[in-house]
Amino acid sequence: MLGSTIINHRQHVGLQKLAALAGITHSSLGPNKKYKFIQDEASGESALVCSCFRIFENLQLSCAVGQLVHETIQAHQKVYHTGSGCLLFLAGAWSRAALECLQRGIPVPHIISALSDGMDICVDVCRKSSVSTEGLDVEPSESFNAKSHALGFQLSKKPNVEASQASRNLQETSPVGLKTLNGSRQRQIKLSRHLYEARSENVSTDRPKLPDIAHIAKGLSHGCVDAMNLVVEASRVQSKSHPENISCSTFDVTKVMTCVLPGLPEEHACVLPGCVVLVSDEQASVAHHLKEQSLRVALINGDLSDTYRHLGFKKLTGVQCVGDQSDFTSSSKDKEWMEKVVALLLNLGVNLILVSGLVREEVIQRCCTHHILAVEKVKASVLRAFAKATGAVPVTYATQLSRHCVGVGVQAEIWRDLGSYDGKPLITVNISTVENSELVTVILSSCVHGKLQAMEDRFWACAYRLHHMLEDKAILPGAGVTEMLCVHHLQREAEKHVKHHREKDSAANPYRGEVLNLIADGLLDYISTVMVNTGRFSKVKAMTAARQQLQNNNESLDAKFSQLSLEGEEEDSGVSFLIKSSKAPAVKIYDNLSVKQEAWRKALDLVVLVLQTDAEVITGIDHTSGDTQDKLMLL
Repeated sequence: MLGSTIINHRQHVGLQKLAALAGITHSSLGPNKKYKFIQDEASGESALVCSCFRIFENLQLSCAVGQLVHETIQAHQKVYHTGSGCLLFLAGAWSRAALECLQRGIPVPHIISALSDGMDICVDVCRKSSVSTEGLDVEPSESFNAKSHALGFQLSKKPNVEASQASRNLQETSPVGLKTLNGSRQRQIKLSRHLYEARSENVSTDRPKLPDIAHIAKGLSHGCVDAMNLVVEASRVQSKSHPENISCSTFDVTKVMTCVLPGLPEEHACVLPGCVVLVSDEQASVAHHLKEQSLRVALINGDLSDTYRHLGFKKLTGVQCVGDQSDFTSSSKDKEWMEKVVALLLNLGVNLILVSGLVREEVIQRCCTHHILAVEKVKASVLRAFAKATGAVPVTYATQLSRHCVGVGVQAEIWRDLGSYDGKPLITVNISTVENSELVTVILSSCVHGKLQAMEDRFWACAYRLHHMLEDKAILPGAGVTEMLCVHHLQREAEKHVKHHREKDSAANPYRGEVLNLIADGLLDYISTVMVNTGRFSKVKAMTAARQQLQNNNESLDAKFSQLSLEGEEEDSGVSFLIKSSKAPAVKIYDNLSVKQEAWRKALDLVVLVLQTDAEVITGIDHTSGDTQDKLMLL
């Protein structure tokens, strides 16, 4: 879409490019995501993608704004694994708002100041409308059925007199009409210059009830029913290894792995205790030889090769030593290193090596001849779990191994021998410990190879939504209700500012009301776009329906938002819409507090950074002026 967008080079080019880039991901929002083929014109290779993060991962972006957007999305995805679509869409919507402000002649410092004020208003709405998960009174459930099982929340009998009117109205209609975060003593932790995360501190000496994951998971699934079922089952498997977690109220996402099996129907997806990995035919024969044995394990935190150096000693790429006769000595050095490592492993009685990085093919083959199983690409968190369960000590280089570094009490067995797919063997080995370690592997499969990555992304999105809910100890009303509350408060604050400015000539930002209304328009654009992607609305009808909810200021908030509900799935943003009649039962949908706030913060940071950079390029900076620093906002 960037290529089809007309760029006016006499205006702020950076903001225009940001808005154009955001248009690429419009189809990845909402319940009906559209798969896209991205083809490399040079090589002819193509990739099948359906999420914002994967789209940008496969694009070749040459402009500075594109690189900035890609790095921002990467950083967000690495931590949260969801919300990238929401982030980029709002960055585009608010960049168009900034362009509109510039066209109206509003100075850049006033734009930035009002944008920050608008973000503060939105964060305050999130804080007041968020619901604490501590002490949720839930009915126990035997199974998680995302199609028919309703959340068993009960209203708290303790009134929250400190909650705002918006929060009280939300509590009356929301299925989680419980104590909000501002109903208890709070501690504010600074997240950035915009956002504060409110975390409640339980002043009671009683141990709070822990929420039942199976209940809350349905509201956080956002339509990804199969993926969330696997997440809940993984939580249950972890709980079985620790009987004290009988309520299935904890979930350690760092001890969860995925194993992708192409060629099998999707119904073969399942959850297994232990670490399940794909191996070659030679490694499978080693696993057969080692079955029913108590193995000695070595843990390598890095690559298993003679050329690997950790970050402190890694050489620069592209640098060659002219005087070194590497052609004559490299082969002998490789063999010398390999002989030394193999002799050390045999002397220590190691049967299994788990490596976080890569293992050279020659090393794997040599280990197989001595019945040593070498497994590569093991997550660092999984290595730590094995270290805790077996007593092994991870090392950076294999030559550092000694007897006190080797762990014991590990078993390896063939889980499935599925033959081969596309010429590659599909043999899986389950590596587990005698002692319960909470390690869980989720098996994902599909006959369509191109869907596997999307399926894996959806699983991790659901897993991290549950993880962040437990970390935040709070949830937000989903299905766009939070965004609509923000629009309501932004518009109301803008009206107050206009009235105050007319009654009294204030020295404050005179354009604050205009900018706040434009921020609200960006959120409405987001809501209407997700509605359009449901396939039941045109853009005009969606925007009209959303604005009708905000027209009558005399109605209570619960009457305004009672018709907004969700159906279908949404992976990136956590929101999708259907406007139903008021008699239709509302589907209970929830969003993550920290994910939403961080997506909004990063979106605004992108806009402010590009806006400020464009202003410096177009107008320049008078370094002789004493107020130079006052004109800049440093991020």
